[in-house]
Amino acid sequence: MVSDETKNESKQKTCFVIMPIADMDGYETGHFSRVYSHLIKPACEKAGYLPVRADDVGSSNYIIIDILHKILDSDLVLCDLSGRNPNVLYELGIRQAFNLPTVLIKDIKTNKIFDIQGLRYTEYNQTLRVDEVVRDIALLQKSLSETAMANGTDVNSLIQLLAVQPATRPSSVEVSGETSVILSALKDLASRISSLEHSSLPIQIPNEQAKRRFKRPSRMVERIAEGSFMVNGEKMDIGDDLYIKGKELGVLADASPHSLVIKSNAGEIFELQIDDPRFSLITLLPF
Repeated sequence: MVSDETKNESKQKTCFVIMPIADMDGYETGHFSRVYSHLIKPACEKAGYLPVRADDVGSSNYIIIDILHKILDSDLVLCDLSGRNPNVLYELGIRQAFNLPTVLIKDIKTNKIFDIQGLRYTEYNQTLRVDEVVRDIALLQKSLSETAMANGTDVNSLIQLLAVQPATRPSSVEVSGETSVILSALKDLASRISSLEHSSLPIQIPNEQAKRRFKRPSRMVERIAEGSFMVNGEKMDIGDDLYIKGKELGVLADASPHSLVIKSNAGEIFELQIDDPRFSLITLLPF
């Protein structure tokens, strides 16, 4: 028998949060996780919505497909434009193409984005001072509630602003498992090709001594940017799904020169050392 509590949970409205997940230049480490925990999540809950962020979508290997469904199927979407993150803008474009209710926010230090400056947005103070956060939570809660009650009268996107016919999704079309795998792998192909093009091995090695001198170690971790690492010659970012021989290992949480910190789907954190036999088998592709 289904309990009343379970029924209420199943009926709860959802708000999918589009925002930077990994660390960005110009912001302290973990900044956007704090924005989500201390500002966005409380505001959503006060407005009566269950907030869901991309890194909460971990039930399937095909995370890209899951995120697309969240973007299109959630009752409301909240998009944080802070830092002008390209992934955020891309996901916002998908939501706007279908002219679905969306709340835009940005921090006060991010310049206005020209292409969407005609749309209403709410600003917040990125310092996350207690007094500022309390005020910003109230403003964001109000924006969420007003957008939900607009019933199509509010301008959610450029599609509506320009009176363009919004996109539609055929109900009879389903994505096959094979297609899902391909879509999940596309985001990693460019980095894999790039790593091959920038291999440090010379084309011609004059002798064995030179070969030993120039040979790269088969197992290594090199930080190339904040939140990005070169692992065994493959670029990996914090938040990427990791696989070994097609089996999902977990999500990259952090890295050091000698190990990777991985978060499993069950939420467990573990460390994989470079001397572990499995280390050289780690890849971003599920095949």
